[in-house]
Amino acid sequence: MPNLHDIDKRIKSVSSTKQITRTMEMVAGAKVKHATERIAAAAPYSDSMVEMLQGVAERVQPSENPLLEKHESVKRILAVAVVSDRGLAGGFNSNVLRAVEKTVRAKKSEGVEVDIIACGKKAGGFFRFRKMTPVLEFKDQSADPTIEQAGEIADYAIKAYEEGSIDEVVLIYNHSKNAATQVLTEQVILPVDTTAAPQAHVRTASAVEEPAETETVPASIEFEPEPADVLARLLPAYLRTSIYRALIDSAAGEQAPRRSAMHSATDNATEMVETLSRLYNRVRQGAITTEINEIVGGAAALEE
Repeated sequence: MPNLHDIDKRIKSVSSTKQITRTMEMVAGAKVKHATERIAAAAPYSDSMVEMLQGVAERVQPSENPLLEKHESVKRILAVAVVSDRGLAGGFNSNVLRAVEKTVRAKKSEGVEVDIIACGKKAGGFFRFRKMTPVLEFKDQSADPTIEQAGEIADYAIKAYEEGSIDEVVLIYNHSKNAATQVLTEQVILPVDTTAAPQAHVRTASAVEEPAETETVPASIEFEPEPADVLARLLPAYLRTSIYRALIDSAAGEQAPRRSAMHSATDNATEMVETLSRLYNRVRQGAITTEINEIVGGAAALEE
């Protein structure tokens, strides 16, 4: 049985860990609110971009823009894996990484090669360990992604798609459905499907529902220059917006499982401290009883 000194050291160590996990839980809770507010702020622009794209694309044939035209065969795809830089977030990272790994195996069995863009330190380390070197890698930006990061990914994807070196681009990330639920999402962004409905943006639990807007009849629009020229400028902006939205969506989803994991760790630490305290008292009581018995036994021996 451990001695009192060892038990006391263990209680202090667990109590210190409990303070850390409790602090991380509170920080994650604050970041969840900030991240969901950022998604809500970006949603109107993103939704308007999709509506504008659909309106212009109706007047353009897919063959007029290479980003709309599907390649005859898919020989190589680009997978953009979006995870976090840090751990302690439950299965948040592993779900995405396993999905990408599963996609790689499935595509290779079909004779399709897969290039990977790793967003987050966890993704870079995961793929390098498996001898799959990412073509692009981003670190230290998962908690606060930037539009510049999204632009760099979009520029690489657009150039490779137009050159024909890749035939499809897919985003794989955790969509923050609400403050407690994340949904693994695989979204094909190239070739651009202009008929796809825009993703519903995340609303916070306290968000006030806005009244539904009345439908309006679209007016006749004259384009200057031609619709194809407008679309050529609009598509890269749309791709940057889609990627940025996925990045901030993932950033919001990262904090909720971390808060949950730290809450569980805090509860476990509390239970462990209680168990160790009971053990400490039991050992201490045993030591006191032993000392009393020794004193009584010694006194009895002297009397004899």
